[in-house]
Amino acid sequence: MISMRYHIVSIAGVFLALALGIVLGATKVQGPILAGATDDRTQLTQQRDQLQSDNQSLQVQLNTGEKFADDVSALAVRGTLPKQTVVLISTQDADPGDRDALLGLLARAGATVTAQLALTADFTDPARSSELQSLVAKSLPAGAKLPDVASSGTMAGVLLGAVLVTDKDNKATSQPAEATAAMSALSSGGFVTADGTLAPGRLVIVLTGGAQSGGSETDRSAVLSDLASQLRKSAGGVVLAGSAGSATETGVVGTLRADSTAASAVSTVDDVDSSVGRIGAVLALVEQAGGGVGQYGTGSGAAAPIPVLAVG
Repeated sequence: MISMRYHIVSIAGVFLALALGIVLGATKVQGPILAGATDDRTQLTQQRDQLQSDNQSLQVQLNTGEKFADDVSALAVRGTLPKQTVVLISTQDADPGDRDALLGLLARAGATVTAQLALTADFTDPARSSELQSLVAKSLPAGAKLPDVASSGTMAGVLLGAVLVTDKDNKATSQPAEATAAMSALSSGGFVTADGTLAPGRLVIVLTGGAQSGGSETDRSAVLSDLASQLRKSAGGVVLAGSAGSATETGVVGTLRADSTAASAVSTVDDVDSSVGRIGAVLALVEQAGGGVGQYGTGSGAAAPIPVLAVG
């Protein structure tokens, strides 16, 4: 009879053989495996180094191009807007540096900036939309008419177009007292702030920032898109200029470009935070003044970096 001890010894032998097989097998294959892993790591390191080198090279090229554009920007726009009057409207997220650089280029172009108006965050706040609409309705100059159905951005565009935009003969379309009352109402309501004296102009630039944030991006962008579109109905030309990120689906520029009717009337620039973009914004205004329209920059929906115009 086979004893229990025999069974135990047999089972122990099987497990011992299995363990030895695993150890011997691992010893046999670990050399090739480790060698392969070392080769892979070397290749990955080489690829990483190459990518870093390529990135550094591209950054140098980008910086060189930006510096060149900055150096020639004044020359590129010189004399392109002689005797033109421009109203500059900035949103709360517009970069002051971009605004100042744009003002400098407009001056070199020969334009006179007659008004600088800053929109506050409340201007695009959905929670204050009804309040803005009510205020606009009470502040319209004589003769100004609102559409039967209009958003707060469209209604504000009607009001600002009436008090800050001149007609084809470059004459104001409202009385000074009406314009003062309207701007005072908007300012007292917390919707705008004015930088110096406001006088009407024939062309308009709406300067904004990049990608919208805060949870109501679509609504806020729609207000500004509607504003620019409505201003174009009274102004001799309107350019909506945003910085990197503005051409995204919920960005201000992206929102306007998605509206075929608006995009057929208002020009946009999506990289005004670059020297090339600022040149593009000024030249886009030149194009608008001549009856043209286009979408410019590097973001989604841009047809070209800048307008192709005869500059001389």
